[in-house]
Amino acid sequence: MKRYFIESPHSAGDCLRVLKDFLAAGYLTHFEWGCKARVHSGWAMVDAENEAEARLMVPSLIRDKARVVQLTSFTRENLEEEERIHREKQANR
Repeated sequence: MKRYFIESPHSAGDCLRVLKDFLAAGYLTHFEWGCKARVHSGWAMVDAENEAEARLMVPSLIRDKARVVQLTSFTRENLEEEERIHREKQANR
């Protein structure tokens, strides 16, 4: 499983419908919501097999507007590997 961040923006007019759709799908409590602060979006970090599976957690009404980002945790060791990769990319420009 991979870890994903999901941002699901929606309009104020669609808010109640979107929340009910999340409830019906079983994902309402997986998300944190900005709606009461007039920031109509929900945010969650979820485990999924791939980006497509994570995106399916968002109701179809707003699925195409959702932002789904695969997350990576860094350790000292893999940060050193990332640094090597970045240096190689810079050298090949």
